[in-house]
Amino acid sequence: MRLHRLDITAFGPFGGSQSVDFDDLSAAGLFLLHGPTGAGKTSVLDAVCYALYGSVPGARQSGQGMSLRSDHAAVGTRTEVRLELTVAGRRLEVTRQPPWERPKLRGRGTTVDKAQSLLREYDAGAGTWKDLSRSHQEIGEEITQLLGMSREQFCQVVLLPQGDFARFLRADAEARGKLLGRLFDTRRFAEVEKYLAERRRATEARVREGDAALLADAHRMQQAAGDAMELPELAPGEPGLADAVLGAAAVARSTARELLAVADSRLAAAESVHAAAERDLAGVRELDRLQRRFAEATERSRRLAERADAHRAAQERMERGRKAEAVAPALELRDAADAEHRRAADTEAQARALLPQDLADAGATGLAAAARRAAEELGGLDAARRAERRLAELTEERAGLDRQERADEEALHEAEAWLAGWEETRDRLQARVEDAQEAATRAEQLAVQRDPARRRLAAARERDRLTHDTEETARRALDAAERAVEARAHWLDLKEQRLSGIAAELAADLTDGTPCAVCGATEHPAPARKIAGHVDREAEERALARYQEADERRADAERRLGAVREALAAATAEAGDAPTAQLAEETEELERLYADARTAASGLHAAQEELRGAEGERERRIAAQQQAAVRAASRVAHRERLETERAALEEELVRVRGTAGSVAARAAQLERRAALLTEAADAARNAEDTARRLKDADARLADAAFRAGFDTPSEAAAALLTDDAHRELRRRLDAWDAEEAAVRAVLTEADTAAAARRPPADPAAAERAAADADRRLRDAVSARDAAVRRCAELDRLSARATTAARGLAPLREEHDRVARLATLTAGTSAVNERRMRLESYVLAARLEQVAAAATARLRRMSSGRYTLVHSDDRAGRGRSGLGLHVVDAWTGRERDTATLSGGETFFASLALALGLADVVTDEAGGVRLDTLFIDEGFGSLDDQTLDEVLDVLDALRERDRSVGIVSHVADLRRRVHAQLEVVKGRTGSVLRQRGTG
Repeated sequence: MRLHRLDITAFGPFGGSQSVDFDDLSAAGLFLLHGPTGAGKTSVLDAVCYALYGSVPGARQSGQGMSLRSDHAAVGTRTEVRLELTVAGRRLEVTRQPPWERPKLRGRGTTVDKAQSLLREYDAGAGTWKDLSRSHQEIGEEITQLLGMSREQFCQVVLLPQGDFARFLRADAEARGKLLGRLFDTRRFAEVEKYLAERRRATEARVREGDAALLADAHRMQQAAGDAMELPELAPGEPGLADAVLGAAAVARSTARELLAVADSRLAAAESVHAAAERDLAGVRELDRLQRRFAEATERSRRLAERADAHRAAQERMERGRKAEAVAPALELRDAADAEHRRAADTEAQARALLPQDLADAGATGLAAAARRAAEELGGLDAARRAERRLAELTEERAGLDRQERADEEALHEAEAWLAGWEETRDRLQARVEDAQEAATRAEQLAVQRDPARRRLAAARERDRLTHDTEETARRALDAAERAVEARAHWLDLKEQRLSGIAAELAADLTDGTPCAVCGATEHPAPARKIAGHVDREAEERALARYQEADERRADAERRLGAVREALAAATAEAGDAPTAQLAEETEELERLYADARTAASGLHAAQEELRGAEGERERRIAAQQQAAVRAASRVAHRERLETERAALEEELVRVRGTAGSVAARAAQLERRAALLTEAADAARNAEDTARRLKDADARLADAAFRAGFDTPSEAAAALLTDDAHRELRRRLDAWDAEEAAVRAVLTEADTAAAARRPPADPAAAERAAADADRRLRDAVSARDAAVRRCAELDRLSARATTAARGLAPLREEHDRVARLATLTAGTSAVNERRMRLESYVLAARLEQVAAAATARLRRMSSGRYTLVHSDDRAGRGRSGLGLHVVDAWTGRERDTATLSGGETFFASLALALGLADVVTDEAGGVRLDTLFIDEGFGSLDDQTLDEVLDVLDALRERDRSVGIVSHVADLRRRVHAQLEVVKGRTGSVLRQRGTG
């Protein structure tokens, strides 16, 4: 990568437009970027980084792009950075414009323009620039892919910050690991560690879950067996649990089958007793039924004899009713004729009461003639009705014209008033649209900042929680270690005591004549004796077991402490050192600003719709004014035509109505008169007809009563039975006959008569005996069913436990394998003697490469005195792999880099930075870095060392590189001829360039 030209406008301290020609500066191979403190030397490097990656380095990075804008810039000047460079054989131009708060084009206030980016490539064949992309994301991905480095790597490799590498020299392994992890992107190895740790926890949880499920089945089997099963005293995860559970299940199944055989025998005996009791109960119940049947029949016969007289009277009443049925039709005809005549007479009297006095006594014929005359007069009123309706229509039409005229006047006044305020309404709505657009822009800018803030807040909360957990876990680990030390000391004491008394144990087995196992003698004149408090082998082994258990708990506590510390380091790296409360406030404020901006932006569509609606309303108001004027002109002629027609119709209606108020009233009078006359004529004719039919009905009734055997019609009417009375009398006679036949049948039954002669039955005693047998049978059935269910449940649970035990074996093997890998990669395994994590192992290899590359330059800078070496020794209780030492050739000793002086630290860190740049470049795919910048640190060197350092930097030209030194050391201005000076002023800084020419 080679830089050619940089153009800056309104960026950082530069209020106007400034340009840097890197081709001219790079011609000498070494150039100086100098200027007073605060003039903007670092801002030039910030501009390069911003052009490539859209953000400035590390600590200078800001949450809002508008902070990059120069405070000295004119109001109408937009901030812009343009960089021309060659990378991977392609000549590119990158232009970046951060978000810009500018004055509104209309009205007061400001608005924010979005950030703009442009990537162009020079086409050598055509001699022109062609656009590649305007997308921030696409440009960032393209630059990152071409350079092969992220922004953090670029800032460490191309913009060499000497302060960072001085700290790197003095840092501990953890700090070095963080920097190297960012540069070489070893997160995938940390992810492998995390993945294995998660797999270990998952497999352990699965094994424990399997054991817990197996124990749960054992508890269910114990419940099914009625607590006759003994459970193993083992916890989930302990070996031998499956075999113990399956053995206990086999014993429980055998016991359950024995109980089932006993229950089957008891059930067979209970069923035999129950069947005999049921047969006895059935016989007693049948005898009792027959005896009660005979007693009931005897009582019913006695009651029939008592009702014999009433039965004969009912038979006589039925006979007279049959005779009266022959007179019933004549009686019904006479009653109907009489009722009809009375109704007709009443109707005639009511109709005549409504007639005029001159027609009250007229006959039916005269009344009909008067009704016809009224109907003829009514028919002549149709034309008058039409005229009256037309007059009402004219009146309503005239009123409609008046309403239309008033409505048009109101519409004209309203339209004039609305149009008078149109200009103010349009300006107000346009202002709302612009405000909503500005809010939408703010919302987009704030949305980019929300996720990083949330992640950092979550990491800070996790950091606080893990800080407390680390202290608690460390305390527990210390307690476990102390207990392990105490247990070991106790074991060693017992071991020592046992060794002291081992002679007594050997003497216990000696017998006369048997050779001693130690000396071979067959005589034992003074064998040793056990003293009080003697320690035997069992006591020593128990102490050893307790020590081993305590040591395992100590190792487990240390593993947990290591895991918590790793998590704390990750959370601290993500959250930084900022307090959680501060991050929470910043995140909450960011969310509030974002919510406010979203709320304000949500009204954009509504404001635009309201503006379009107002413009449409204006067009409608103008059209309504024009239409109202046209309607006013046409109403004058229409009103004159209506007045002429109304006068003619009123003259005709006065002649037709007469004394009535209206044609309708006159028609109603005639309709009522015709209806009353017609109704009276019909009522008179109907009364005459009904009187004649009543006289004929009386004669026929008298003749029918005489033929039926009754002296008068009234006597026949009294003997006549109603339908209900006939049915009731028939029912009583039939019931008597049926009851008499039923009683006679029962009394003649042979088995019923025989039962009556036997002693009374006792069904209660038989029922008690049957109930007792039934209860014993139910108990036997329940006991047998319970035994069957117990056997089935134990068989089912045993089969499930067997399947579960078989499935747990591969889970245990997988857990053991994953646990070994997880502890190995995490550096907590006993096999991993240096306690080196997988990521640290990879970074150690990279650090070894960096040290080798840095040593080539450090020897030259230090006149062959110093060499950087990598060390993988453990530091105290920490982990190994990222140690860095310096070898002093004058003394031949290796010492820590923190012992270097200020000047030695500078050229050592410079050599380290250059070496790191070479290694990262190779790691990034071998992209050539033809332009490097070194920031500060030269003031700590003496003249001779400065010459040696400059010689090393000047030697970089052999690889066709150009190096820019950023420093305010005055002596460098004499030694380096190509210079870029930053001049500070009240109106902003400016750049002055002096090349090789």
